[in-house]
Amino acid sequence: MGEAAEMVAILGAGVMGETLLSGLLRAGRSTENVVITERRPDRAAELSRRYGVKALENTEAVAIADTVVLVVKPQDLSGLLVEIRDHVRPGALVVCIAAGITTAFVEQRLPAGVAVVRVMPNTPALVDQGMAAISPGSHCDAEHLARAEGLLSATGKVVQLAEHHQDAVTAISGSGPAYIFYVVEAMIEAGVLLGLPRSTSTELVVQTLYGAATMLRETGEHPTVLREQVSSPAGTTMAALRQLDDHKVRAAFLTAMEAARDRSRELSSGEA
Repeated sequence: MGEAAEMVAILGAGVMGETLLSGLLRAGRSTENVVITERRPDRAAELSRRYGVKALENTEAVAIADTVVLVVKPQDLSGLLVEIRDHVRPGALVVCIAAGITTAFVEQRLPAGVAVVRVMPNTPALVDQGMAAISPGSHCDAEHLARAEGLLSATGKVVQLAEHHQDAVTAISGSGPAYIFYVVEAMIEAGVLLGLPRSTSTELVVQTLYGAATMLRETGEHPTVLREQVSSPAGTTMAALRQLDDHKVRAAFLTAMEAARDRSRELSSGEA
């Protein structure tokens, strides 16, 4: 079966579902080979008009799909799996994008032997700069993982990891954009405190963030090296960094990410 003929069904066309849909189409996938489902009829009609894809019922979409992508809230997943289990095609791949849901949870609610891949994406997928981590279930092979990676690479970068790492991934890249936005908020407020107009402070901070991230990616240098390049002896940067160290900002980040990891574990263990 060639990729051009592969039928993808995206079940749940909220923000992340639409992000994946638009990414697949921008990457060259035919509208004939993607279908969506959405429980709100007006939303389904809107996406059909916007992207030129068919909107079907869940069972109809699954019955024709080679790859089924589950993009629903974790609390809605169990009911959806019950609804579709008898309609999943032999050999189909099920890709689950639902925080804290294990492959075992999905496998237990589908026919025996169905291949399941778990995904933790993040919101920069909205601008094709996502970071997704994929993990194979017990029935996955290399071809299944390659299909899942092909889907997710339409909206950013993809890494393959063992499933026991997914709680850490959730804490780092899944929740990570919020930490960055939090720091950006603080820097903008500092600019206002120092007398800058808010719009100017925002422009300075956002471009600085973009530039720093681009340097990290394009130079390949360790962040410590790049930080030291900005930090002149007894200069302004060192004075600021000293304050961050005095306030244990680095330790606070470590503790925060441990807390996110622990919360992810709690959600996973309490899913059944």
